[in-house]
Amino acid sequence: MVVILAMGWHRQLSFETLVRHRAGIDAFVAEHYTAAIAAFVALYVAVAALSVPGAAVLTICGGILFGWLAGGLAAIAGGTTGATIIFSIARSACGESLIRCAGPRAQNIANGLRSDAFSYLLFLRLVPIFPFWLVNLAPALVGVRLATFVGATALGIVPGTFAYALVGEGLDSVIRAEGAAFRACLAAGRSDCRLHFDMAAALTPQLLAALAALGLIALIPILLRRWRARNSANS
Repeated sequence: MVVILAMGWHRQLSFETLVRHRAGIDAFVAEHYTAAIAAFVALYVAVAALSVPGAAVLTICGGILFGWLAGGLAAIAGGTTGATIIFSIARSACGESLIRCAGPRAQNIANGLRSDAFSYLLFLRLVPIFPFWLVNLAPALVGVRLATFVGATALGIVPGTFAYALVGEGLDSVIRAEGAAFRACLAAGRSDCRLHFDMAAALTPQLLAALAALGLIALIPILLRRWRARNSANS
């Protein structure tokens, strides 16, 4: 991950990269849809496993390229697989150094996992108060079962992933228009061509729905805290 950040490769996970290569990407997706989905999932696995910044942008790009449903499902598959890879490494002998690097925060998460691993891990996925990579490592400290880890991870990232994929689908028409204007500027031989996104034009019904979904997700911490408090009171 250090090499990726030092080389600046993570900056390629941007909307400008997508716009610049949109025609070629669209052609590839149209001709090789299954391969395109597989390549997207593989890229997402690498991003999640290496904790490279840009997962949210990549999810939005998935919504743009494949639609919110296919793009969201592909992102969930890639994110869950990448997280599971790190979790599996942390459970092995090779993972001791990773867990040491995580420091006391991993132990704090592990303490919460001891009482109810699935519910607490689901909470951490729904409400990302800790870095994604840290939540992947901490369950290995208390021997959380693989099935529990995978199930809570896959279920917990669903709301946010689909919301970001919906954002991508809502931005699709705007990005196409901006891409056409950018290419026309380059064709005219101008040197001041820049990509500019008009957010007023971007407020499509799909994007408004996605923003509403993200707003609802913001309420999840409150609801979960009340649910946990009620369960504690009943027990």
